[in-house]
Amino acid sequence: MPVIAAILHSANSERVPHITQKDMEVSSQEQSPQELDLEDITRKILFLDKWRGIFSYHRLGTNNTTPESHESNRVSANETEDRRGRPQPKGQGHLRSSSLCSIPKPSIISSELGGSPISLAMAMKLRQSLFGNTTHVFSCDWKKAHFKFHDPFSDLASALEVEKGGAQSIQMAVQGFIIKYLLFTMKGKDCNFHSLCELSKPERERALALALAGILWNAGAAQKATICLVTEDPYVASSSDHSRDDFTEQLQLFEFSEREATEKFIYDHLQCFKGEGSCGVILFLYSLIFSRTFERLRKDLDVTTAHLLQPHAGGFLCRQAVLNMILTGRASPNVFNGYEKGKSRERLHGVLTRSDVGYLQWSQRSSEDNRLSQVGSMLKTPKFPIWLCNINGNYSILFCTNRQLLSDWKMERLFDLYFYSGQPSQGKPTCLTIDTHAHHWERGQREDKQGPGRHCSPVEMAIRTKWRGATIKWNGTFPFF
Repeated sequence: MPVIAAILHSANSERVPHITQKDMEVSSQEQSPQELDLEDITRKILFLDKWRGIFSYHRLGTNNTTPESHESNRVSANETEDRRGRPQPKGQGHLRSSSLCSIPKPSIISSELGGSPISLAMAMKLRQSLFGNTTHVFSCDWKKAHFKFHDPFSDLASALEVEKGGAQSIQMAVQGFIIKYLLFTMKGKDCNFHSLCELSKPERERALALALAGILWNAGAAQKATICLVTEDPYVASSSDHSRDDFTEQLQLFEFSEREATEKFIYDHLQCFKGEGSCGVILFLYSLIFSRTFERLRKDLDVTTAHLLQPHAGGFLCRQAVLNMILTGRASPNVFNGYEKGKSRERLHGVLTRSDVGYLQWSQRSSEDNRLSQVGSMLKTPKFPIWLCNINGNYSILFCTNRQLLSDWKMERLFDLYFYSGQPSQGKPTCLTIDTHAHHWERGQREDKQGPGRHCSPVEMAIRTKWRGATIKWNGTFPFF
């Protein structure tokens, strides 16, 4: 009863459906079915709908049923319903009611700021590019993801807080560009690990803004960038061809033809990407696609990749094309250099240019015999000694504070790499010492005779895809990952 009383008080003060005394009397009257006329039945249905509105408003739930779900309750046997009652194919983007989460409202801007509102055609193209259809919506882990740093003036001052989920790969890719700006492009900063631990809040926010703007500008072929923000008013109405998510329909697009203007706009509106409830990673992904343009995106992809996200465990993961678009500006679906022929002689698209931030991958299931799955030199040897790593499907960052590492072969004999996994258990980046000229008997002690990598950390195996045969010292840290 105290809960009901609190809700009734909130109903009067927060403009949710009002429950009258007459309604209460109707609910308490005991009438036989024969005594109920059409008016009484209608009144009882309205009474139930009012209570359903209150429970939905307070997120208490009524068997995951909302008023929206009654608008179209015909769900086929091959579909389920999402948390707003919209039909979705089973196993794709569907979350059980037990896994629903509360997400704060996104940071919104005034529609008077300018820009162009999203249209229904644009929203449908956006969904089609991401999911391959116009009915899927982002799962809860995506909506919660944003760009938030750890505490300033700490061992992880330069590191983003990352949670598990499909957005992790984008956050860690952006992390690589943040490291690039902090170590190698910001004036007045020393290129050493200690400098990354002494960052103030404004310095980190500046690096984040530069990283996001630089990625978008590169995706726009260094000609323009488009930034998506959320406004107060929806511009797209509901339709049978487009599932609402109360987010995409409120997008305002801002286009810039100068890189400096792009950087300033993002910095001025950084809260829209880093604030809790901002859906910052989704906004960045939207901006990335609009900056690349649908036409360029269509030309980037090949027969192996029709859209950018793939269903996984009730959510969505990024395909390689998304990561390559962040790293290189081009949404190529493969990691090899240039172009290759597939099994059916089809043309497959790889990486055409060296990127600022590189890419390494290793999986226990991968085979070195599959040349099309091997990372090419364009990604292995980036312009800066920073790598996004995909290790058994988990994303992390490797970086060196010596910019000359990849331009002077003598530097590659013995050097340090810092490894950040993004996992909460890691209190600071781990320093690894790489020796590429170790004696063969030293390497033999690190590998099992029955197969390479049997007793090695997956991190070591990923590093050896770039420096074959190298020995890795963990400098007192127990090998993990």
